[in-house]
Amino acid sequence: MAHTHSHGSATHAFGWAIVVNLAYTALEAGYGFHTNSLALLSDALHNLGDVLGLGLAWAAAKLAQRPPTQSHTYGWRRATLLSPLANSILLMGFAGALGWEAIRRFSAPPSIPAMPVMVVAGIGIFVNLGAAWLLRGGHGHDLNKRGAFLHLLADAAVSLAAVLAGAGMLAFGWAWLDPAIALLVGVVIAVGTFGLLRDSFNAAMDAVPAHIDQSEVQAFLSSQPGVEAVHHLHIWPLGANEIALTAHLVRPEDQDHDAFIDATTHALDHRFGINHATLQIERGMACGHDLHDAAPHHSH
Repeated sequence: MAHTHSHGSATHAFGWAIVVNLAYTALEAGYGFHTNSLALLSDALHNLGDVLGLGLAWAAAKLAQRPPTQSHTYGWRRATLLSPLANSILLMGFAGALGWEAIRRFSAPPSIPAMPVMVVAGIGIFVNLGAAWLLRGGHGHDLNKRGAFLHLLADAAVSLAAVLAGAGMLAFGWAWLDPAIALLVGVVIAVGTFGLLRDSFNAAMDAVPAHIDQSEVQAFLSSQPGVEAVHHLHIWPLGANEIALTAHLVRPEDQDHDAFIDATTHALDHRFGINHATLQIERGMACGHDLHDAAPHHSH
């Protein structure tokens, strides 16, 4: 029940973040058309892309609530791993486009009405920080929330840069501030997104989660009562805050089979956060599938 409640809270947070950002996008686009400000219209288009990114994260959180079926035996949990990958690619694409447009504008910076840019961008800071606050819980370990959270912080940074550029243009008439700060923000977004892109790609490729040391898990399993060998050990993320493990344990004496399985799986969850463990107990080293390549994913 706690797990369901967690997913429900996540979807509500995503829903509110989408509503708030969509409303701000409409406001920014309206002022952009009214003042003929390319800066506001460009940022409105960017915010529309952000709403699509939030929509991806929200859809992933909703899909993760679907129960397992005969064709999807793990359910749709992996959607919460694919969403941040798509989100990070969107962020990288935005950073590249922003940098390219900034470089293009250096030769002839356009005249931008500074005060409307400052006011609307200032509102954007509060809107994006407020939406990020809605998604603050659990973003450290939930890649799906982390992707949306970083996206919103990047938006707040863009809005702050627009305010600073507007202030500089208003005070000193420095039109070059607009492309200069845009280029700086693009670099910051790209650097900040790289970690999310790497982590989400690794998660989508079934890599061992970064906070888990597989050799430490193997040593822990090897140290359990009666265990003589550990092989076919695999650890991978199933979805947000869900980690799976499979392993073969050679344990000749297993009269306490059920109690041993219960204690070991509980310890894996408590110590490593591995909450979906499947352990196969073998009495010796003569199991046929362990002696040849019938199981091609064994560890060497």
